[in-house]
Amino acid sequence: MMLSRRRIDWAFYAAFVILIMAAPLVMDTFWLNRVAKYLVYGMLGIAVALSWGYAGILNLGQGLFFGAGAYMLAMSLKLASPTSLQQGSDQPVPDFMLWNAEPGAPTELCCINKASFLWLPFQSQWFGVAMGLILPVILALVLGTIVFRKRISGVFVSIITLALVLLVRLVVIDAQPITNGFNGLTDLGWFKVAGLEFDPYLIATYYLVAFVLSLVLIGARLLVDTRAGIILQAVRDDENRARYLGFDVPAYQTFFFAVAAAIAGVAGMLYVIVSEFASPTFMDLAFSITMVVWAAVGGRSSILGACIGAILINVVSATVSETAGFAEAWKAIIGLIFVLVVLYLPRGLAGFAHNFVDRVVMRRRNARGEALRVTDASSQAAE
Repeated sequence: MMLSRRRIDWAFYAAFVILIMAAPLVMDTFWLNRVAKYLVYGMLGIAVALSWGYAGILNLGQGLFFGAGAYMLAMSLKLASPTSLQQGSDQPVPDFMLWNAEPGAPTELCCINKASFLWLPFQSQWFGVAMGLILPVILALVLGTIVFRKRISGVFVSIITLALVLLVRLVVIDAQPITNGFNGLTDLGWFKVAGLEFDPYLIATYYLVAFVLSLVLIGARLLVDTRAGIILQAVRDDENRARYLGFDVPAYQTFFFAVAAAIAGVAGMLYVIVSEFASPTFMDLAFSITMVVWAAVGGRSSILGACIGAILINVVSATVSETAGFAEAWKAIIGLIFVLVVLYLPRGLAGFAHNFVDRVVMRRRNARGEALRVTDASSQAAE
């Protein structure tokens, strides 16, 4: 049964990948751009499933890592924008820095304000990509090391991550001269690879997102099936027992916490590519909590379930919010869906699907066993 169940699980993964890869065959460019954003949200569902469903760490600040990844790439793409080119300078300068510069200030990126030099390395797009991955991981490693080595767990981890994302959001907003504050980073250039420009409405951009999501989805599933993933689930179920058996519990927790942060950082960069902006709203508390809702609906203990849950919730939200008569009540409808799932499907949609598969597999096994017994009985009667 376990072998059959595993094969069926991978069949679902394959079907999902084939489905998202075939989407351009039936969708126009507008819907492809919209679905690409939903696929990015699917990556965030995977990140939450890893940290909450498998590690038992309810992170209410996942938006911190998403926002960090988004801002790092957005800074590079902002410098690549035509509006960042101005007369009298050999280097591009963000337009908002020029607008907010003090009278008589030099119009050079190095010194237009006290912290503008931080933008200098981001003239390279690949530096922005590297930082979009490295910064979330470093933040997660530092936070994880401090929190988990101190044996802080449960709701206290949630409170700490919640407070941290709100703090960083305030810092980003307050640093108006270098982040553009509430307005965020807009009017960005296009992401480029080997001379190919990823226009948000190109099919190539959709496939970039779909391909990265497929890699993350399969990679995360393989990771949780490894020995480290099994130990992590043991830590989630009984942390003290795992520690008694000699496992370095904080190391496992910190590692998977950092992996989830890396996935969120990649999702943030992809979102910037398909939406062409980065905003402090990425680090709003409501957005981080919404990610938890996605994973809960899809199934927090299922990588694919959490991914599909995030996509479905956003599809339903967009559809309902644009339907006449529901425009004002769509948030209540989504909240009702969440409550019903929690009450009647505590393991989410993935749990319901797993139960259905188990029943089908068990029924086939029982039918096969019954057929074998009838055959044996017939053979004995013939003898």
